[in-house]
Amino acid sequence: MTIEVLGSIGVGLIAGSFALLAFGGDSLIELITGLVVLRSLRRDSSNAGGLNDTNRTEQFTSALLFALIPAIGFTAVYSYTTGLRPEGSPLGIIIAVAALIVMPYLYFQKKQIGRQTRSLSLSMDAIASITCILMATALLGGLLAEYFLGLWWADYLATGIILAFVAREAVESYHELHAQEAAAHGLP
Repeated sequence: MTIEVLGSIGVGLIAGSFALLAFGGDSLIELITGLVVLRSLRRDSSNAGGLNDTNRTEQFTSALLFALIPAIGFTAVYSYTTGLRPEGSPLGIIIAVAALIVMPYLYFQKKQIGRQTRSLSLSMDAIASITCILMATALLGGLLAEYFLGLWWADYLATGIILAFVAREAVESYHELHAQEAAAHGLP
């Protein structure tokens, strides 16, 4: 995951690809979320954290997904209006393909462990992996169109698709979090 973050952001800066930068930003949030979830699971297993710590972790993971929306949206609009024309990037294509290979495995493992441990925060982290798969698909399409067809605007199209996926997953995580809180308090 660290290689994905550094590679996406580094190659994105070199190529001027906002889609790569957005993908790297999402990967960074997913990495941070994974570390927070791991910390929470360790605390839960030692009974040191309690319900409030778990709720804070779940709120944090949901907030990170929401924080990515304006980061992607505002930066993409700014980049497009200032005339940034991204270049095709073979390294970016390799990063996207690698993510498409690794992320499904991570998703299924997180989802399975989340069900076994009944951890909403781990299940939400698995959702971030699905988002990453969908974004890697959009990223790969945009990068291939840039590199092979010279369609610089494909980067912005891929960015818009990534933004839609992130927004959908953020809203779903919000609803899951509040449904669990309502159930914990005996509310409908």
